[in-house]
This record gives sequence, structure tokens and C-alpha cells, in this order.
Amino acid sequence: MALNKKPVTGMKEILPREMEIRDYVQGIIKETYRSYGFTPIETPCLEDIGNLTNKQGGENEKLIFKVLKRGEKLNLENAKSEADLVDMGLRYDLTVPLVRFYSNNQATLSQPFKALQMGNVWRADRPQRGRYRQFMQCDIDILGEPTNMAEIELILATTTTLGKIGFKNFEIRINERRLLKAMAKYAGFEDDKFDTVCIILDKLDKIGLDGIKAELSEEGFKTESIEKYVALFDDIDGDVNGIKKLKGILGDFLDDEVSNSLTEIIESVEKIKTAQFKMVFDPSLVRGMGYYTGTIFEIAIPEFGGSCGGGGRYDKMVGNFTGQNVPACGFSIGFERIVLLLMESDFKIPGSKEKKAYLVEKDMPADKLVKVLKKANEERGNGKQVVVLKMNKNKKFQKEQLNNEGYADIEEFFTDRM
Repeated sequence: MALNKKPVTGMKEILPREMEIRDYVQGIIKETYRSYGFTPIETPCLEDIGNLTNKQGGENEKLIFKVLKRGEKLNLENAKSEADLVDMGLRYDLTVPLVRFYSNNQATLSQPFKALQMGNVWRADRPQRGRYRQFMQCDIDILGEPTNMAEIELILATTTTLGKIGFKNFEIRINERRLLKAMAKYAGFEDDKFDTVCIILDKLDKIGLDGIKAELSEEGFKTESIEKYVALFDDIDGDVNGIKKLKGILGDFLDDEVSNSLTEIIESVEKIKTAQFKMVFDPSLVRGMGYYTGTIFEIAIPEFGGSCGGGGRYDKMVGNFTGQNVPACGFSIGFERIVLLLMESDFKIPGSKEKKAYLVEKDMPADKLVKVLKKANEERGNGKQVVVLKMNKNKKFQKEQLNNEGYADIEEFFTDRM
């Protein structure tokens, strides 16, 4: 029986055209983030299963690719639970590995530590447009900075990068987990029901406010609390005025520091930004990760119709490893979705090297072939990209393929003409 030539479901193959764009985008990302002082690091793709299932990864903890114990450690006959079978898993994001890395190497790292990490992650998710089971993430994080200077720098670095890639008129949607808690408390929801309320609120784009009311009612919440909560989302501007209005409604339920910090972040970024985008205050923004403690944000690009990256503050995560909390904040670009949009728009890499193809006669003698190869080397020395190929029988199809790969300049070499 023939082997299966198709990739595993959710794992994509990357053809040459896309690979060129991916390399280009990664280059822009690395160059820009380094200019902001972020330091590249790398972490293993496998993590201890306990680190991945510590109830901070939200729904992603249900999507872990788990790895069986090996050799003598794997005892199938006597296994009574999953813990007897599994000891590690493929990372579902880069934040958990980063925090473990920081906790293990904190004494040797600069403070605050500005990390740049790019690598594949894995989730046993349902594949769809822009979502795969193996995909690249590009993260920047600042650990050890307690003030909102971290948020401001992360947003500026990320948006500058998107601008350099060529994106315009996108939005950075911003909110605060402590604001979400204040809204829930103001409405009369119990503290231990906060996560339930947030899970329902996170569906707002799909089911609308009427759907939110219905689901909150199904959970058994009081009608008075539901009406009071839903009313908070009426007529709220997506700027600092919206923050001021909510602060006026919530009063002492919301600490001044939270509203002041959000306002300062938005106003500072708007004054400093170089890319064409808009900061938008969105009181319904939730983000699913359980480890967020403060500011949260997402990238919204109209052409995609959904999130193309996001992040936030997670001040208590390091403490799970060391026993001592360290302020931390990060931002991740949705790399695969960015590349998808570029591919769909027939993106041309600016300033790319001129590509030439030399087609040589199939039975060309070695001394003649050497001359062609020397000429190709001279062209490469002048900054051009040159491929030397033997002519196929179907030369027309060969040229069409080369044209599709960007080789517009094709030169033919025959023995009797040299």
C-alpha cells in the first residue's frame, strides 16, 4: 500500500513563494524589535506537562499535544490515570516557556529583561482560515517593568513592525482585566463567577448583547444584575472619553490607577506612533488566557476580520515558578495570519534581488558549462540571484514555472553558440 503523501491535518506545507514572504516578514520583525532593545532567545518545543496544565492557559490547555513517557517509565499495564502515561507536551504558546526560562535564568539576565522569541507552537485545534495545528508565533515581552512604559513600548514596537510590513488603518484594541472585574462587581456578580461572566462576554461579536443576556440568564444570574451589566456597554466611545464615562459610572468599584493608566497608554501611543493605526478602547475585550492580570490588547486588521495578534500583562506568572511575583507584559503578532493576508494580496517583496535563470543545453561539455557557472558567480557577486538549470524537453513549461517563481530574466546557452 502506498504511503500517504499529504501532510497531517492542520499541519501546512510551505511552498517557495510563501517561504520567501515568511523569511522577509521574519527579517522585518527581528530587525525592528532589536531596534527597540529586545533580545532574541530560544526555548524548547517540549515543556513539563505540569507547567502546561496549571490552569492559566484557558481553553488552550484542552488543546495540548501530550507526549507519552518513554522506555521503562511507560507502564501501560499499571497506568491508572493520564499522569501515569504523560510527562511532557508540545508548547501551546511561547509565554509559558518564556516565564520558565526567565525563572531559571533570572540571575544572569538584564533587568528589566526584554525578550524576543520566534518559534512554532502546537494546538490540537480545528483547522480553519489562518488557524493551524502547528504555527509560528512572534512574541516580545518585558519582564521586571511594573509601570505602563512596558505597554507603551510593546504597542509601539509591534505597530511599527506592522507598518514596515505594509499594513495601514488597523486597530489596537485595548482593555483592562481589573476594569472587567470592576464592571462585574458593580453589576452584582460574585467574585467566583467572574471567569464565567468573561467567557460569555467574549462571545459578544458572535451573539450580540441579546445573546449575552440570554446566556447569563441560563447561568442563573439575577435579571437585575444582567440588565445592569449589559447597560455598561451602551454608548461607550472607543477612546479616552469612553474610559472617563465608565469611571464615572463605576465610581469606587474602579481604582483611579486603572483608568488613569489606560488613558495614559492610549494618549502616549497616539502622540509617538509612526504607523497608520488607531488605538481603540474596547470594554468588551476579554482575551482567554487565565494568566492576564491587567492591561490586555489585540490587533484588529479589517482585511482579516478577526484578531491578528494580542497580549497583555501577567504579573503573577513568574511567582508560580519562583514564589516571588515579577511584573511582566507581552505582545504577540499573529504571524500566520499576517502572511496569509500578504499572500492573498499578491504581495511583492520590496527591494528584492533581481532573479535570473540560465538554461544550459542538456549535454553541454564540462569546459563550456564552467564558463556559464563562472558568469553566474559574477552576477551573484553583483547582488543578483542566479539559478543555473539544464534545459527540459518541455522548455516552455520550464520557463513558465521559472516566471511564476520570479525569474523574469531567462537566458539560454547552447554549446555551438559559445
